[in-house]
Amino acid sequence: MALIQINNLNFTYSGEKEKVLSGLNLTIEQGEFVVLCGSSGSGKTTLLKNLKREISPAGKMTGDVFYKGIPLNELQDEVSAKEIGMVFQDPDSQIVMDTVIQELAFSLENFGYKPAYIKKKISEMVTFFGLEECLHKSVQELSGGQKQTMNICSVMLLEPRVLLLDEPTSQLDPVAAHELIKMVHQINQEFSVTVIISEHRLEQLFPIADRVVFMEEGSIKYCNTPVELSMEVMKAKDSKAVPFIPPLTRLFFTLPTGRDERLVSDIPLSVRSGKQFMQRISQSFNECSENEENFENSHKNSADCGNAIITCKDVSFRYDREKSLILKKLSLKIYQGEFMAILGGNGAGKTTLLQAMAGLISPQQGCVYLRKKRIALIKQDEKNASIGYVAQNPLLHFTFDTVNEELKFASLYSRSNSSNTKMEEMLELFEMKDLLDRHPYDLSGGQQQKLVIACALIPEPEILMIDEPTKGLDSISKDNLARLLKSLKAKGITIVMVTHDIEFAACHAEKCAMLFDGSITDYSSPSEFFSGNYFYTTSINRAVRDYLPHAITCEDVMKACRF
Repeated sequence: MALIQINNLNFTYSGEKEKVLSGLNLTIEQGEFVVLCGSSGSGKTTLLKNLKREISPAGKMTGDVFYKGIPLNELQDEVSAKEIGMVFQDPDSQIVMDTVIQELAFSLENFGYKPAYIKKKISEMVTFFGLEECLHKSVQELSGGQKQTMNICSVMLLEPRVLLLDEPTSQLDPVAAHELIKMVHQINQEFSVTVIISEHRLEQLFPIADRVVFMEEGSIKYCNTPVELSMEVMKAKDSKAVPFIPPLTRLFFTLPTGRDERLVSDIPLSVRSGKQFMQRISQSFNECSENEENFENSHKNSADCGNAIITCKDVSFRYDREKSLILKKLSLKIYQGEFMAILGGNGAGKTTLLQAMAGLISPQQGCVYLRKKRIALIKQDEKNASIGYVAQNPLLHFTFDTVNEELKFASLYSRSNSSNTKMEEMLELFEMKDLLDRHPYDLSGGQQQKLVIACALIPEPEILMIDEPTKGLDSISKDNLARLLKSLKAKGITIVMVTHDIEFAACHAEKCAMLFDGSITDYSSPSEFFSGNYFYTTSINRAVRDYLPHAITCEDVMKACRF
């Protein structure tokens, strides 16, 4: 008997006409590791919520969902709550208590377990998840990765059979994301917990998944092992699915293999298998070595030119006098028309720096200048006209009941008479025409992110400051965003982006800066920046750096080798 059986599942949100899930059929066995992928709005989050009865969305559902042969709506409340656990995209959205130990005890206390049993279970799980040092801390002191680890630990205390995860790494830096995915894999392997995870960091999940489910417009288009699905998608040249195949795997289908046909057994999913493949075709790369010097020189840091539009001079900031400094005498210049990516770990101060540059907070020491004028002395209306700011949490921007109202409100701040045209342009670009009457809170994470960016762009600012703009976006939406940002840059708009998305920064940013211990520790071109890193680099660079040390994207490899 299958653990989860979904038969002809259809779902329509309350007040909507279009189906979000349509004729969906899926069987999941005990202990499987299943990855859901697809564009924003394809139904991944809706599917996960319909598997967790307690949070199933309001709307009309038809079809059947069985858990161990029992219809989901007929499960005993205790079985449903305990055996099907869920971790959300936003770590804060499921935290209810003030301290870590209170949060971990909360679910057990609600089931009426005795204090001695609760203490025993917590001590066991805390050790497994490495949360000993955080046990008595306030949850607000935790990093994003620690919060998600705590949330998973809290769910695992109830010993679930199924763990549902909705983009759990979307707000984590690369190191924290890697650790979280490794932990989820360990839970799957050591406890035989069935994992169903929706994610956009597919290069880390393909090597460990049993099956990948690609969803399109509420239906399952592909469902297969990662290797077979990759072969199927790449052979079909499916333009909507190809961007979801990890970069290293896509590179395999571009490079010469030395064989008449591409074998499934050769398809690399991990850096290790990628290196093995590169070694097998090393002759092709040896022939590229003469181009490496020219390639490297073409990616060298060009000298800064023009006028600095944002200048940070010896900026220091702390939120509380009792707390340590977050920014420490930080100095940085951003030039007119530049596309700058700021990277760093969770809690490094990236968001704080962005807010200081946008004039939303004032440093205790040092100054931030907009051109040559202190930003603290500039009137708010002038700052609003010059700087478009997009926060990491899209919900902070929403004040109205519909997408249409949010966009129209943003149009009020437009400096031109073409605000309606600009609004139509954003609707077309971000594919939101069908969402105008939806409440912003009912959108998927990716759709919310697109709405916030659209609202920031309608007034046509000269500087766009965006905090984690690719969070929750699928590969196709990222490509659309990249084209938009490049078109804005071509018009002279300066872009400052805080991001954990290494692949996006490597492909599209002009300069990259690393924020560590309150200061900028590295500032260079993407090629120089990423090729010298171990964790903060791309899977392509890890696989080919023995042959092309400065190649960080598929395009770099193709250019250097002239394939």
